[in-house]
Amino acid sequence: MKIHILARAYALTFEVGTQETILEIKQKIEQCLGVPVLSQTLSVCDWELLDGLDLEDYPIVTEGTKIDLTINHIPSLEIRKQIQITVKFSSRKHNMDVDQTETVGSLKEKIHIIDGTPIKQMTLFYTGLEMDEDFRKLSDYGVGEFSEIIVFLKTMSRLVAEPPSQKLGFVVQTSSALLDSICLPIEMKDSSTVTELRELLLARKLLPLDEYIFIHKQRIMRENCSLRWHGVENGDHLYVFKGTVSRG
Repeated sequence: MKIHILARAYALTFEVGTQETILEIKQKIEQCLGVPVLSQTLSVCDWELLDGLDLEDYPIVTEGTKIDLTINHIPSLEIRKQIQITVKFSSRKHNMDVDQTETVGSLKEKIHIIDGTPIKQMTLFYTGLEMDEDFRKLSDYGVGEFSEIIVFLKTMSRLVAEPPSQKLGFVVQTSSALLDSICLPIEMKDSSTVTELRELLLARKLLPLDEYIFIHKQRIMRENCSLRWHGVENGDHLYVFKGTVSRG
């Protein structure tokens, strides 16, 4: 498919595959414009596209999508080095491309995007040492090429994991491709699932009958998970795009 890369002084059109990684697209930009990969930030609707993911992880990127390119100045002392690490759970593992200057907190966000594990339940360990400060860089813990990071899940009591349902007021904002980018104020219980939210919007005829993707804080929301599970709070904005999510 074709995508358009837009920067202040450039406009490029690339033919890409859905399984191409964001890093590979940045490498193409470097070949065309001479802008180093480490100086590039790609985003769609102000949501940054992460190097360790591919286009299949971003259903909002479709034929003809315009992707914004921001060129960053990186001080020589803070040049980022791209490395591959393995994130290992008790029954599965993921290989990921990250920067050594990335923080523990941002790594947890990437793990959440790829695996769906709630950030608050993650505890990360490297060489037996707990990575217990989200603001610290991976390099502070000695993480390097091909390092293996272990993910333990915190156990939560039923009382903590499932507090009583509460009323939640938030805003659903549609893309311009749907209804001229309108904002829909919604009230639901925080225990309601994304599927129930979609059915409510369709039943009230606030959206045309179709398949939709909901996004909260740059993360694709899971159909069978509750608003509380996604961390939705009063006053938050959820964004809706036409499409479906399919993973191999």
